[in-house]
Amino acid sequence: MKAVRFDRFGGPEVLQIVDLPEPHPGPGQVRIAVRAAGVNVSDWKKRKGLMDGGLPQTLGYEAAGVVDEVGEGVVGVTVGDRVFGFDADGAAQAEEAVLSFYAPIPASLDFAVAASLPTSVETATRALDQLGVRKGDTLLVNGASGSVGGAAVQLAVARGARVIGTASPANHEYLRSLGAEPVAYGEGLTERVRSLAPDGVDLALDVAGSGVLPELIALVGGAVNVLTLADSEGAREHGVLFSRGDSGRAVHVLGEIGELIASGRLAPPPVRTFPLGEVAEAQRVSEAGGVRAKLVLVVG
Repeated sequence: MKAVRFDRFGGPEVLQIVDLPEPHPGPGQVRIAVRAAGVNVSDWKKRKGLMDGGLPQTLGYEAAGVVDEVGEGVVGVTVGDRVFGFDADGAAQAEEAVLSFYAPIPASLDFAVAASLPTSVETATRALDQLGVRKGDTLLVNGASGSVGGAAVQLAVARGARVIGTASPANHEYLRSLGAEPVAYGEGLTERVRSLAPDGVDLALDVAGSGVLPELIALVGGAVNVLTLADSEGAREHGVLFSRGDSGRAVHVLGEIGELIASGRLAPPPVRTFPLGEVAEAQRVSEAGGVRAKLVLVVG
């Protein structure tokens, strides 16, 4: 089967489409003929050697496709079903992938949109769970207009929280459409937030990693009420919780996405697609930043 792989660290040019043996599912797993696979910031960080040190490496943790093989003990899913979910081995950018956590694709979604959801929605849900966001809270989301930030905004609003989100002025109307009250990031952020919430902010979620943890701590009254998804060094320095997948995934949300979308509480992000063979260009776009759309590789 064709799959994305790199054998050395470097720029997008090190990415290759290679032939690899077909994977097979273990107990509780399913294999899919991949129709679409998500592209994430971690992809280019891995490619540059900023995360995992081993070589060679495959890529891709989220995918959507059609089940073509089921492992021992699998119930409720059969060959031919449309599913989406997580490839625990990070090899979903391929013609076939094994999913360890999966759910039926909501009928209203195509494969590309379905593949855009697992990582952003799981990450956002995990962060909200760890912060303990609940009805009546005021939550500040730093970096609210991207795929993870947008999911966090909508899921927090669905819980009954008031959400203030930072973004560039060009994205303020978008944040309003998600249910957030927008503020511009940059100098003077603390004053702008306090003018919106004179009674204070209860919790803060940092998605952007833009060096604002001290301001967030001041706004919520202590590091214990702040969580970052993007600033591990700042988290260590300021005593803030840094959340990553190995701290316990919120995979339960895969089975909840359909109802959230059907009820209007979660709108999928805009999607920009690339053929699998253009993975290098997709990573160039991802690494350049500033793209609100979720990047997805289309297979077949």
